[in-house]
Amino acid sequence: KFDSFMKFAKAQGFDTVATGHYAKNGMENGRAVLLKADDRNKDQSYFLAEIRREVLDHVVFPLGHTEKPEVRRIAAELDLSIAQKKDSTGICFIGERKFRQFLSNYLPMKDGPIIDIETGKTVGTHHGVFYYTIGQRKGLDIGGIGPFFVAGKDVVKNELYVAGKNHEDLLYSDSCTITDVNWLADRKFPLNCCAKFRYRQADNDITLRVNEDGSLTAEYPQLIRSVTPGQEAVIYDGDTLICGGKIETVYRGGNNLESMIREKVHAEAAV
Repeated sequence: KFDSFMKFAKAQGFDTVATGHYAKNGMENGRAVLLKADDRNKDQSYFLAEIRREVLDHVVFPLGHTEKPEVRRIAAELDLSIAQKKDSTGICFIGERKFRQFLSNYLPMKDGPIIDIETGKTVGTHHGVFYYTIGQRKGLDIGGIGPFFVAGKDVVKNELYVAGKNHEDLLYSDSCTITDVNWLADRKFPLNCCAKFRYRQADNDITLRVNEDGSLTAEYPQLIRSVTPGQEAVIYDGDTLICGGKIETVYRGGNNLESMIREKVHAEAAV
């Protein structure tokens, strides 16, 4: 969407686009970079990690230095109705509607088994593995037993794996690989920096290494909960957004965490 908007603006003869994202413009060695907003509670730089680097030369973020209460005050002074608008809790481009309903328009969903990794037995039915995220507890509709959380999934087999609180350790990893990397700033590696593995997450200290195939390995000194394959990893050096990419594989102790869970499930089922 962002790229399409930029192309449209250029076609209309405009050189620069201003957006209402809470993020900041910066410069490093003569090149434009993307920075976190001053309002850390509203910072939206995470969502901009996939824009093309060239776009940063043609976009400005006027709200980057202003906190949300001040924006509301200015809007009220100008008698703009937006001053009274409630904060959005949804994804801006789909509006205030159920995310599951939105996904169903684009991703084919079908029911499948929910499997307890401790017993290898089916304990319920899911309504499409894409609707569930690692660590999720609510909305599993597993009655009479539990509580459970989502420990993993197999998209090919359409299986959702759950575990009880005695297996919480399966949610924690110490490293991951990141693919489809989009670079927004230059750095030398290995680099001690920070990462967000989901929006609003606190910065996590990591050591970042570039692999021969162009993918990245992020190693974290403290175990991190629910780093999830398929989601976005966004890397920062201080306030500067270095790059974003897809979390490909998650590890603990050098072992693929997803593979460990699948092997445990099928080992229990075979007993």
